[in-house]
Amino acid sequence: MKKIIAVLPGDGIGVEVMPQAIKVLENVARRFGHEFAFNHAYAGGAAFEKFGFHLPEETLTVCKNSDAILFGSVGGPVDQMNLPKWKGCEANSILTLRKTFKFHANYRPVRVFPQLASLSPLRPEIVERGIDMLFLRELLGDCYFGEHTSFNQENGKRAARDVSTYTEDQVSAIAHVAFKAAQKRRKKVTSVDKANVLEASRLWRTVVTEIATQYPDVELEHMLVDNCAMQIVRDPAHFDVVLTTNMFGDILSDAAAVLPGSLGMLASASINDAGFGLYEPPGGSAQDIAGKGIANPIAQILSAALLLRFSFSLETEALTIEAAVERALDDGYRTRDIVRTSGVSQTTRVVGTGEMGQAIIDRIEQVSKNKAPATV
Repeated sequence: MKKIIAVLPGDGIGVEVMPQAIKVLENVARRFGHEFAFNHAYAGGAAFEKFGFHLPEETLTVCKNSDAILFGSVGGPVDQMNLPKWKGCEANSILTLRKTFKFHANYRPVRVFPQLASLSPLRPEIVERGIDMLFLRELLGDCYFGEHTSFNQENGKRAARDVSTYTEDQVSAIAHVAFKAAQKRRKKVTSVDKANVLEASRLWRTVVTEIATQYPDVELEHMLVDNCAMQIVRDPAHFDVVLTTNMFGDILSDAAAVLPGSLGMLASASINDAGFGLYEPPGGSAQDIAGKGIANPIAQILSAALLLRFSFSLETEALTIEAAVERALDDGYRTRDIVRTSGVSQTTRVVGTGEMGQAIIDRIEQVSKNKAPATV
C-alpha cells in the first residue's frame, strides 16, 4: 500500500513527539510491506512565524494532496496568549481544518490501561470494573459554528449571544457513525443531550431514536448531559459508545480524559464522510515541558494507530502498534507523567520521549512475529 500522510507537528511538545510517531509508522511500513510518504507542513505558532498565518494556504494544499493528516498540537504559553503569534491560534488552526475538510465525526477512545490503573483518580473498585469507552462527538454543528454576537441592551448593559443550531442531516450523520462503531464493540450507544430544556437537543433525541431502528442489534439509551457527567465519574464501566453534540462532547470527553491518569495516553480521530481524517493527541502543546525531552509520545503514537485503522483500513497494523505500547508498559517503561506518585519501583524505567518511542518500536518486532496480535 502506498499512501501520503500530511504531518503537522505544530508547537510545543508536538515537534518532540511527532518524530516518534513517524518512526513507528516507518517501522510498521517496512514490516508489513507498505510505503508511507510524509509531507511536513506548518500549523499554529510555527506557521505564524513563517507565514504570518496560523494555517497558511501552503499547509492546506499539503493536506489536500494527502491521504490522511497526522497532527501534533498548537498553542503557546498561557501568559502569552494575547500576543499576535498565539491569539486565536487553536481556533484558526484546528477549526479551519475541520471546516475545510468537513470533519464531522470525532472519535476519542478513553481507556484505563491495566498497567496504569493506580494512576486513575477513581477508587480501585471502580477502575477494576473496567473503563473502555468511545466518545463520538459531532464536530460541525452547535454553538461553536453558530452566530456569535455582542451587543448593548437598552439599559446600556453589555450582552452576548451564541446560537446553537443542529440540522436533521448533521444528527443523522453522526448517529450512523456511532451505531456502526458500537456494532464493532459492545453494542451499546448512550446518546447525551439536554432535551428537557433545549430545542436542538429535542431534535437530536428524535433523530437518534429514528436512526436506532436501523440497528436493532445495538442498545440505545438517552441520558441528560448533567447525569452523564456524574455517571462518568461514578460508574464509567456503564458506557460503551457515547454519542453527543459538539459542545457537550468537548466537555465530557475532556472530563473523561482524566480517568486514565494522563492526557499523554489518549488519541483522537476526526473523520469526514469520505473517510479522510485528521489524527491528533488531545493533550495540547504543553509548553511548560516543551524542549525538555520528557513528553510522553504514546498519545501521538496511538493517534497514528487510529490513522492506520480508520483511513487506511489496516487493522492488523493498528493492533500491532497498540499491542507494542502495552508491552512497553508491561516492561516498566514510563515517562514522567505516568510514574506512580507513590514512587518508582524496581521494575520501573523512567525514560524520556525518544527512549519511550524506541521501546515501542522494539516491541513492534516482537508483536509482528505473532500472526494475530491480541486486541487491546
